Amino acid sequence: MREYVLMTDSCCDLPDQMAKDLQLEVLPLTMHMDGQDYPNTLDGAAISNEEFYRRIRAGKMATTSAVNVGQFEDAMSAILEQGKDILCISFSSALSTTYQSACIAAETVLAKHPEGRIRVIDSLSASLGQGLLMYLTAHKKLEENLTLDQLGDWVEENKLHVCHWFTVDDLNYLKKGGRVSAATALVGTMLSIKPIMHTSDEGKLTVVGKARGRKSSLNTLIDTVGRLGINLQDQVMFICQADCQAEAETVAAQLKQRYGVKEVYINYIGPVIGSHTGPNTMGLFFVGTER
Repeated sequence: MREYVLMTDSCCDLPDQMAKDLQLEVLPLTMHMDGQDYPNTLDGAAISNEEFYRRIRAGKMATTSAVNVGQFEDAMSAILEQGKDILCISFSSALSTTYQSACIAAETVLAKHPEGRIRVIDSLSASLGQGLLMYLTAHKKLEENLTLDQLGDWVEENKLHVCHWFTVDDLNYLKKGGRVSAATALVGTMLSIKPIMHTSDEGKLTVVGKARGRKSSLNTLIDTVGRLGINLQDQVMFICQADCQAEAETVAAQLKQRYGVKEVYINYIGPVIGSHTGPNTMGLFFVGTER
């Protein structure tokens, strides 16, 4: 059996050192601001998360672009030339063309390296939901010595059990991205309505409820863990936060106190996803009976 590499993209929003420890090959998407391109690397080399949110809060606007075919071709070719295969798990195809780029690149690279294997999987996930899937997948690989196809099959069978539940603070960012209507954003802002959203089985961001005020929205997320989560005391959970670390730490403490959750990792929502959700967005990611 040939050795293989786990590949993903920077919308997994994992801490850089964790991604290294998990032996992940991570390709960056790109954030564009003030006429400059910033590769969204996990180490924040081009722009730190803190600086990105400082600019966003000051009114700067940002756009984003997917990992392109050329980036994937270069990375995939380098790995196959080392005699290794690739299991690539990408950002949701409903939110980005990154998955399509990976598929196109894999076909081109395999035509030049027919001895190799590349399997590309649509995670149907985003941010630390994608990150949690990669965390679980990498541990499965390291602990059980599965073949590429065995692990790929496990991902396909389990990815829709990774729950993504989050709330945003400012509906205008979702309005700009076409996720909510202008009227909804206006009324919600006036009434301090905070949408409760999740990532659906189709990998789309979907509004599934609303709460009056920030505290109520965060409590709703915590309640959802109890409603959908399985084996909570044995779980590692992730929280993503858009420049609201103190609130995230409070939520993590409540998860441990209320459900006995073993470990909760907190990390920033990176510049690519943060461009579309805005500051103070927070999400919880855990394994459940369904999304």
